[in-house]
Amino acid sequence: MKKHNKLSELASTAICGNDISSSVLYVSALAIAFAGQYAWITLLIVSLVLFLFRKIYGEVVGALPLNGGAYNALLNTTSKSVASFAATLTLLSYMATAVISANEAIHYLHHLIPAIPIILATIVLLSIFALLTIGGVSESAKVAIGIFLFHLGSFILLSGFIVFFLVKNGFGLFFENWHLPTTGGSITNAIFLGFAASMLGVSGFESSANFVEEQKKGVFPKTLKNMWIVVSVINPLTAIFALALFTLPVLQSDAYQNTLLIEMASYVGGDWLAIVIGVDAFLVLSGAVLTSFVGVSGLLERMALDRILPQFFLKKNKKGSSYRIILVFLLLTVSVLLITNGNVKLLAGVYTISFLSVMALFGIGNILLKVKRNRLPRPEKASWGAIIFAIIAVIVALIGNIIMKPAEGVPSNLSVFLEYFVPSILFIVIMLNRTVLLKFVLKLIHSIFDPFRNFVFKSDKKILSLIHTINSQEFVYFTKNDDVATLNKVLLYIQKNEHTKKIKVVTVTGHGNEINDQFRNDIRVVDREYPAISIDFVEIDDKFGPQLINRLSKEWGIPINFMFIGSPGDRFPYKVEELGGVRLII
Repeated sequence: MKKHNKLSELASTAICGNDISSSVLYVSALAIAFAGQYAWITLLIVSLVLFLFRKIYGEVVGALPLNGGAYNALLNTTSKSVASFAATLTLLSYMATAVISANEAIHYLHHLIPAIPIILATIVLLSIFALLTIGGVSESAKVAIGIFLFHLGSFILLSGFIVFFLVKNGFGLFFENWHLPTTGGSITNAIFLGFAASMLGVSGFESSANFVEEQKKGVFPKTLKNMWIVVSVINPLTAIFALALFTLPVLQSDAYQNTLLIEMASYVGGDWLAIVIGVDAFLVLSGAVLTSFVGVSGLLERMALDRILPQFFLKKNKKGSSYRIILVFLLLTVSVLLITNGNVKLLAGVYTISFLSVMALFGIGNILLKVKRNRLPRPEKASWGAIIFAIIAVIVALIGNIIMKPAEGVPSNLSVFLEYFVPSILFIVIMLNRTVLLKFVLKLIHSIFDPFRNFVFKSDKKILSLIHTINSQEFVYFTKNDDVATLNKVLLYIQKNEHTKKIKVVTVTGHGNEINDQFRNDIRVVDREYPAISIDFVEIDDKFGPQLINRLSKEWGIPINFMFIGSPGDRFPYKVEELGGVRLII
């Protein structure tokens, strides 16, 4: 097989960085919606939590440098069942990320080209990145690098225009917003809800751990650092810029919530800059789709290697890609898109709860690794205080997203999450316990069908015994030097009319009735001609008559069927009643 090149720092950062950096398109607006003027503070708190997770991920993956992320961490410290729970959450997170990102990307493109059909174009976009991933991770990385660099360049361009605008017009609006009444009733509540919403901005940070085997040695911790720098700069800075450009009520309106960066670009640079940001939004959200395909490929391949998923998924193409995993994931994402009829915002609950749960489980995996596998060498270690604080922070964010009131007519995050999580975890449970379930099914089948089977076996045995008994009854034919034609008539009659497969050909040699060699040869001829009939030739030195026939019938324990073959007009020389139970066949 062709040797595949490992990913460089830039390529690895770009693959997972497109996902985490795409959060700038929505997380700043989301944080402002809940935390108001304190949004940039909540985003800085998120940056602090992510800084702690750098060490957590670095220690676990440094000690266990295998694909799988939280699944791999828990597999080596707990059991397959617990690890599979984390894997299910990760899979749901990737599924929701792929569908939401692809759909949002097409919405941005639709904003530029209104004639584009959204659902069909979303399916096409998902298919393009599935095919790109099948083409190999190295080839995918080239596209990811281009998108990532364009995204950073676009943000720098937008930031330059905003800074120029603010230098010219001042920061007065920022301070006006700062003194407005607190959103959510109190500063604490506002920061709590804003932090819970802002934690979505680090989605994608876990992706690097899911394809660590494809990265060059020493690259993984650098990807964590690079992602942390990106998200720590662009998200809080975007919130500050937004608060300095628009009033808080405007920022919290639906229009600005959906397309904040485009509105900012249009305000400070005009339509052409808005178009650049729209193209950037389309590309970087598409890059997040690529992140999902690459991450899920590494995760499910590891699960298949651990025999949790069928070995069917391990088949690779010439490029070294697990194409079956990618195609199945593509079908899953397309089906979810069609089920939701394009209203993929319903998946927000799946995306939120699954991602935050995976982060918490990874922190727990680090604790278990310290306790159970402390002797494993690792390039860096996270302190106990950092781990506990990070886990508590993620749990707080998780609780905040669960209790967060949904918009009118929209189901809660938890209810939507359970709709997808329950069927997924049931499938995994079945796969983990498939041998037990198969044994149960086998036992159930036996309990239902064994009585019928025993009846069939007994009936079969009795019927075969009866057939054998019938076929074992002998037919006795008395002859006196008959030729081969006459013997053939006898065998034909038995074959067509009798059940027996045995015949005694009897000749009585008393009173000088000698048997010639031709007759014996004729017996051998018909024996070869009818292999299915057993022929037993018997010579008896006695006088032929009723007494002999009745005596032989008693000795042999069989009723003798007497066949008389003669020329037309010949008379049988004995009376039937003289032959006792003998059946006369003319």
